[in-house]
Amino acid sequence: MNKQIVNYPALAFVDIETTGSHYERDRITEIAIKTISTHEVTIWESLINPQVYIPQNIQRLTGISPEMVSSQPSFEELAKEIKEELEGKIFIAHNARFDYGFIKASFKRIGIDFKPKVLCTVKLSRLLFPNQERHNLDTIIQAHDLEVSARHRALGDADLLFQFWQVCEKEVGKERLLEVINQLTGNASLPPNIDQELIDSIPDTPGCYIFYGENKVPLYIGKSISLRSRVMGHFQGALTQRKEMKLSLQIRDIDWIETGGELGALILESQLIKERMPMMNIKLRRSKDLCAWSLEKDSNGILKPTLVNQKDLLPGLQDNLYGLFYSKREAHSYLKAVAKKYRLCEVLLGLEKGIEGKSCFGYQVKQCGGACTGIVPAEMHNLQLKTAMNLYKVQVWPYRGPIAIKDGGDMIVLDKWCYLGTAINEDELDELKSSGDVEFDLDIYKIVKKALSGGHKNQVIPLT
Repeated sequence: MNKQIVNYPALAFVDIETTGSHYERDRITEIAIKTISTHEVTIWESLINPQVYIPQNIQRLTGISPEMVSSQPSFEELAKEIKEELEGKIFIAHNARFDYGFIKASFKRIGIDFKPKVLCTVKLSRLLFPNQERHNLDTIIQAHDLEVSARHRALGDADLLFQFWQVCEKEVGKERLLEVINQLTGNASLPPNIDQELIDSIPDTPGCYIFYGENKVPLYIGKSISLRSRVMGHFQGALTQRKEMKLSLQIRDIDWIETGGELGALILESQLIKERMPMMNIKLRRSKDLCAWSLEKDSNGILKPTLVNQKDLLPGLQDNLYGLFYSKREAHSYLKAVAKKYRLCEVLLGLEKGIEGKSCFGYQVKQCGGACTGIVPAEMHNLQLKTAMNLYKVQVWPYRGPIAIKDGGDMIVLDKWCYLGTAINEDELDELKSSGDVEFDLDIYKIVKKALSGGHKNQVIPLT
């Protein structure tokens, strides 16, 4: 049997050097394209006159000086040639949004529409080498022993991508790589009222996104560490999931707010859902009727749950709080569930009235262990109650004052489980830490508590 020959579509490994990181303001100084087509490898490269100043730090990084590009052609002069080199090929780059964004913007400025299929080698690396801790180009070079010829020059870096592709081919084979090409370049079906240009402008950074319907009515608010990928995930899901399809058909516009990291996105999502009440989110409740149980001994030495209402509630400062509930009904339902699970006496818990000297109704139907009759000693009843309630104990704020948590490039400022704001410099930190009391929010308490017991516990900076 003859082995089937697997052929890729034409692939263009692309790298550019630029005067900065903003494709609307900065310009391309060098471009290199290394192409594989029908087993032939070709190279196209050129310096480009950016017609703007090249900052000193960029000159040091790339080695490209104003003198080197002053007599070179502009992008407009090379545009036809570059387009011919890329036409009909899969555009492959590392952090492809950067290279593709710059080249697309450069074409757009001279009236040329440029929409190739794009494959990002960061995503390729994550997919094929999931156990690798990082996927930046320097890590890939080290992990796969790639040969560096000219780092931070366009052709040198394009060649590294070509080498990485050869590593991938050797590791998983051509057939699997072809599947990966289709997987990573497959275009999700966009909603009928959303165009590709809007999608392309969404950054792949942490933050929150807002889907709007007719008349700017919020439909759905979500968060992600990769905004654009998550938004596209909704539209891909619309092909198979009824809920996503319903959402996709109603979307008229998309907005987003970037955050420094995942923690900021979680907090912002909670706030935005409460403020804007989007139709398709689970409604989050404000903490205006918040209450909790405290445990106090009566004259007989029996621990009695007492409900602490909003006006007397100081979460983060009071040591004897259990639960945190949005309403009295929710608090009583929880206490009833505890009584049933641990066979505690509802009379002693204050959930039902009793007659002195007689057992409670729960004891008669074998739902009470008998603390009301003395069969179970008061000390044992107290211990059982406290053990059950300790699972839901409200943690006292473990710091002497406000703290900041590093979250990407931002600082999340908190005090007594309350979110005070986000700072990006020392002045903002000083202002936020002395901003006074802020309303306690149960959802943010849960987010922050989880963060401080997980990966963010080593990112804390005390501000006292």
